[in-house]
Amino acid sequence: MERVPILKIGDVLLVSIQIDLQDQSVLSLQEDLADKIVKTGARGVIIDITAVEIVDSFIGRMFATIASMSRLMDAETVVVGMRPAVAITLVELGLSLGGVRTALDLEKGMRLLGAALPDTGAGRR
Repeated sequence: MERVPILKIGDVLLVSIQIDLQDQSVLSLQEDLADKIVKTGARGVIIDITAVEIVDSFIGRMFATIASMSRLMDAETVVVGMRPAVAITLVELGLSLGGVRTALDLEKGMRLLGAALPDTGAGRR
């Protein structure tokens, strides 16, 4: 089973989901993320679902559970990159993802958390 990588950017953890989510991989992500929040003291979590094409009710509920768990550990969650089809499916399933903030892309998600993307120096002379 593939694990979803969790990257640290400042005081924000970035979870970029690039695999097909199965029930077990989502449960592993929940455990890994809880451990990483505690170890790093992160104050924000961004879950990038740009590559996610479909969700079921279990995975939708797990996003809400991850957000609740993160909030209990003093970290706010933002989901970024949601495709229209995923949003429609979540609504049709009656999942509002309460407590989960959303943004169109990573940059806007970082801004919602009051964080900035690292300056790579691109565009400087």
